[in-house]
Amino acid sequence: MSPESSPGLVSRLAAERAEAHRRYNEALTALDRAIQALPALPAPPSPYDEQQLPAINEALRSVPEAKPTRPKWWHQTIVDSTWRVIGPMFERQAAFNAALVEHLNRNAVAHREASAALAAALPATRAGFEALIRFESLLVLFLQQITPLADAGDREVREAIATLQSVAEVAQRASARASREIERMGTSRDAVAGAAPAPVAPGQADAGSDASKYLGFEDRFRGSEAEIRARLVDYLPYFDGASDVLDVGCGRGEFLQLLKARGIAARGLDLNPEMAEACRARGLEASTGDALATLRALPDESLGGLIAVQVIEHLKPSYLSQFLQTAFFKLRPGAPLILETINPACWVAFFESYIRDLTHEQPIHPETLQYMLQASGFAQVDVVYRSPIAEGGRLQRVTPRPEHFGETADPVTELVSAFNHNVERLNSRLFTFQDYAAIARVPDAR
Repeated sequence: MSPESSPGLVSRLAAERAEAHRRYNEALTALDRAIQALPALPAPPSPYDEQQLPAINEALRSVPEAKPTRPKWWHQTIVDSTWRVIGPMFERQAAFNAALVEHLNRNAVAHREASAALAAALPATRAGFEALIRFESLLVLFLQQITPLADAGDREVREAIATLQSVAEVAQRASARASREIERMGTSRDAVAGAAPAPVAPGQADAGSDASKYLGFEDRFRGSEAEIRARLVDYLPYFDGASDVLDVGCGRGEFLQLLKARGIAARGLDLNPEMAEACRARGLEASTGDALATLRALPDESLGGLIAVQVIEHLKPSYLSQFLQTAFFKLRPGAPLILETINPACWVAFFESYIRDLTHEQPIHPETLQYMLQASGFAQVDVVYRSPIAEGGRLQRVTPRPEHFGETADPVTELVSAFNHNVERLNSRLFTFQDYAAIARVPDAR
């Protein structure tokens, strides 16, 4: 079973992460909706009614417990006979009264204790519910913080993976280059005899190694091949009907692929042998060489078009001037010349793109390039600005609202207007178009 490729592994992990996020968000939403509300608890009951209890106890003590004494004028026989009849009833009533009063007294204590317990339990129950609800809310808030924390860790992992992939790609290219060198050495009699390769002079860089590194630099910072192709599609109509188009600094061959798909014959040229090799591996025609020397070796009016994307900022001013002048003579009448470069008038492009690349020689202002082309003989030179900075990356204007400033807010309105005017001026300097293309044609009559 073949090991999973890096892009496939990254895609699978991304899909698993998205599914895990979906399940987590569903569970978090369900938990948030399950936070309890404080129930309507009853008020403490009224205290037990003991108002008549003292009078009842007093009345019980006033009832005689023995046979009443005989009045002087009553005959003893009559008293005894009468008591024998009614005495038991009085005794039973007295016993009943005593039991009832005892029951009332005992229950009064129990009711008193129950009322006190309820009076204490209800606030404690309310406090317990409030603490539980507060805990549930804090739990949801805590779980909501897990996603940003996980995303931060995920970004670190992705950046580490991207770094490892970049290192692996550079190593892979270096390995491929070494294999090619070994193959070439294997066909050489000197190599078979064990002759050592020529040493690199002190202070001289290994061009092949630098080529591999720069290809990796392009892969990481310039964008994917799909992104570059999408950006270059707009240039295709300028080459409709053309042939013998030269792509100077063809890189990985994105525009050559677009021209080939459109049926336009073209070839690429790049100083970086790794770039040219990458193009040839895709079935494109590309070679390694110096742009000015290659142009000078061509017959006059032999090119039907020339394009150089993100190239001229790598050239010294004197070299660029000779390159433009030579291109003018090598292009046929009416042939297009397209030069795309970083827009140094956009500060974001200058500080985030231009100075990042150590191979850049000179930033070129749009008006400067336009003049240099016109001075080289190109009569019609248009400057087209590209890659605008998204609105979210620009300074934001203030929107005055009456509810914020009141009905009479003339001074505040003037302040907001001045602020917004300055925002627009800064945006026009800092956050405009990151690239521009000078599009020129050789006049039909030189």
